[in-house]
Amino acid sequence: MKNILTAFFLLLVSTLFFVSQMKAQTKQTPVRIIFDSDMGPDYDDVGALAILHAMADKGECEILATVSSNEHSLTTAALNVLNTYFKRPGIPVGVVRENGINISCPQKWDSLIVSKYPHAIKSNSEAHDALKLYRKILAAQPDTSVTIVTVGFLTNMSNLIASKPDEFSSLSGKELVKKKVKLLVSMAGCFDDKMGTFKEFNLMKDAAASKFAFDNWPTPVIFSGFEIGEKIHTGLPITKSRISNSPVKDVFAHCIPLDKNDANGRMSWDETAVLVAVRGYKYYFEAVKGKIMVNEDGSNRWNKNGTRDEYLTFKMPVGQLQNIIDSLMMHLPRK
Repeated sequence: MKNILTAFFLLLVSTLFFVSQMKAQTKQTPVRIIFDSDMGPDYDDVGALAILHAMADKGECEILATVSSNEHSLTTAALNVLNTYFKRPGIPVGVVRENGINISCPQKWDSLIVSKYPHAIKSNSEAHDALKLYRKILAAQPDTSVTIVTVGFLTNMSNLIASKPDEFSSLSGKELVKKKVKLLVSMAGCFDDKMGTFKEFNLMKDAAASKFAFDNWPTPVIFSGFEIGEKIHTGLPITKSRISNSPVKDVFAHCIPLDKNDANGRMSWDETAVLVAVRGYKYYFEAVKGKIMVNEDGSNRWNKNGTRDEYLTFKMPVGQLQNIIDSLMMHLPRK
């Protein structure tokens, strides 16, 4: 009995400490976020943007822009649908226009929400050029104040690093990033040695851009690797909820039955990156220091002697992480 009471007391203390730390964290200056997504090949991007808006409503972050690294015709409209649903229709939306990759959505969830929900941006031609939008926004922000979170291809990051001075800034792209960006959080790569040589989708689809971006990126980078999101399944609770007229619910309710691997929810690659970008990783994950090395074929290695990067490893039980992400995904827009 004594052991049970001791264990309960320790659990209570740790829970209260966690809650107090999260409350203290939310009182800090909101994190300035640029969200960069491929918005289509998978649907965890929808969950990621939903929890980003949920945290913005809680005062934890400010969404400076939502940008597509995928040239497909429905990506910017889908971004605008979600921003509009969450009462932020004015968030700038950009799309890659240089060296972009065009991948359609196999589950057709993008056409589902674009046909059903209001949005002002009807085509990519009505959205901003991603590179110009990045340079304009970064130039206007305080030094070392912006966090970029990428949950798609690294094309925009590569274009940004390689960019030249323009009407927005006299700095080169690399200089501008070094001056204005505090942190890059990326859902990319695989850091589990048990998986051997593995070509993670986001790195592999534009391998040249991935290699150039990570060879030259001048600020700290945190990676949420394939092996993290693979184990965290979310989205099922919102499909069973009473929430109505929600593009987030519609996407997960439509897509989950299409794949037997999603019977317990979709793997949460992108959601983990967004969670860490806003709240940091220390309450959820551990991290390993080093530097990513991207090979020409899009596979990656890890240089243990590097100092710029970190990749996440598990700390909080998977079930708790799932509950946190699911709770944020079920957040309703502000009235």
